[in-house]
Amino acid sequence: MKIICIGRNYVAHAKELGNDIPEEPIFFMKPDTALLRNNDPFYIPDWTNEVHHEIELVIKINRIGKNIEKRFAHRYYDEVGLGIDFTARDVQAQLKAKGLPWEKAKAFDKSAVLSSTFLPKSIFPDQEAISFRLDINGATVQESHSGMMIFDFDELIAHISKYVTLKIGDLIYTGTPANVGPVAIGDRLEGYLEDKKLFDFEVK
Repeated sequence: MKIICIGRNYVAHAKELGNDIPEEPIFFMKPDTALLRNNDPFYIPDWTNEVHHEIELVIKINRIGKNIEKRFAHRYYDEVGLGIDFTARDVQAQLKAKGLPWEKAKAFDKSAVLSSTFLPKSIFPDQEAISFRLDINGATVQESHSGMMIFDFDELIAHISKYVTLKIGDLIYTGTPANVGPVAIGDRLEGYLEDKKLFDFEVK
C-alpha cells in the first residue's frame, strides 16, 4: 500500500507558501508507517517546533492500473475519505533552502491522518463540489471543495499512473487548500466531509 500525496493542488495554498502554480501534478510519497488511524492522538515530534495541518480529500484505489487514460480513471476509485498531511514546516524550510529532499518533514511516523470511514463517491451528486473542512477547537481553519483543485481526481490518477503502478488499497491525498497553520498540544482536530464528521482526535 502506497500513500501518494499531491502538492500545490489549490491555487491559494500555492500562493500562501510563495510557490508557482504547477503545470502538472506534483506528487511525493509517505510510507505506511506514516498512517494515523482510528482517531488516535497525534504526538508532536520532539525534533520540530512547527507542525502544520493540511487537510485533504483522500481517494482509495480499487484496482491495479498503469498508464491509465483520464477517461477511464473514474473506474479506479469508488470511495472518498479525508486525511491530514502533517508537515514539519520548520524542517521542510531548512531542507528546501539547502536543495535537499524533504521526506523528513513529510514522511515521519503518524504524519498521515486517515479517516476510518470512506464514503461512496456515488452519494455525491456533483463530484466537482465535494466540500470539506477542518475545525480546531471548534473553529473552522481550513475549508474548500473539490472544484477548487487545479487537477481533479481523474487527472491525478492518469498522471501518477504514468510513473507509478497503482495498486488496490493505494491512497491518494489530493492536496490541501489555503490557511494551513500550526497545531499545538491540547488542540482538538475535527474533519468534516460534507456534513459528516470523519475524524476527531487530539494533539499531544
